[in-house]
Amino acid sequence: MAKKGKKYVEAFKLVDRSKFYAVNEAVELVKKSSYTKFDATVEVAFRLGVDPKKADQQIRGAVVLPNGTGKTQRVLVFAKGEKAKEAEAAGADYVGDADYINKINQGWFEFDVIVATPDMMGEVGKLGRVLGPKGLMPNPKTGTVTFDVTKAINEIKAGKVEYRLDRAGIIHVPVGKVSFDTDKLAENFATIFETLVKAKPAAAKGTYMKSVSITSTMGPGVKVDPSSFNVK
Repeated sequence: MAKKGKKYVEAFKLVDRSKFYAVNEAVELVKKSSYTKFDATVEVAFRLGVDPKKADQQIRGAVVLPNGTGKTQRVLVFAKGEKAKEAEAAGADYVGDADYINKINQGWFEFDVIVATPDMMGEVGKLGRVLGPKGLMPNPKTGTVTFDVTKAINEIKAGKVEYRLDRAGIIHVPVGKVSFDTDKLAENFATIFETLVKAKPAAAKGTYMKSVSITSTMGPGVKVDPSSFNVK
């Protein structure tokens, strides 16, 4: 077994693995136990009581976090004509059509999010085998297939995050950086929590929100007590 570093060991000593913490307390503990030299990302993991194998229990969407993510997203827009000009004016990092499709096929991935107008999806869809495994395929459910490219770009730049149920029934979502104030991280956390509560599939039975934990990059996970804040 690989020997764990001193900072790693000390960080994990700060967390009581058997305890469920109130949201603000959990956030403060995550900030305190982060030992990386860089500004680590804070991520929340929600284990949901749904069956990811069933189509009527899939959960996928996007939400704009009130305090952003702390990361500047590079946006690639597939559009033509006036919509391409609109995307450029809205601040897209890259705008094009066939030229960027060819670049991606050749291994170019200098972007974080793709937005495409519906009329471009016939061509963009051909990149499914390349973009799909990386979670980069535009999708109407996340607002990335739209003619309203200005709105899509503005939301992404403002801190829009996508969420999607994985095969284990867990959703992982970044909610900011360790450098964020506790209240801002807690507010982002509450926003995604409320969004997922509202997204509960009608077919889901039993306990829906089975467990919630929050962690920083390379840091220890902290269990959160969902009842420690009100969900409207």
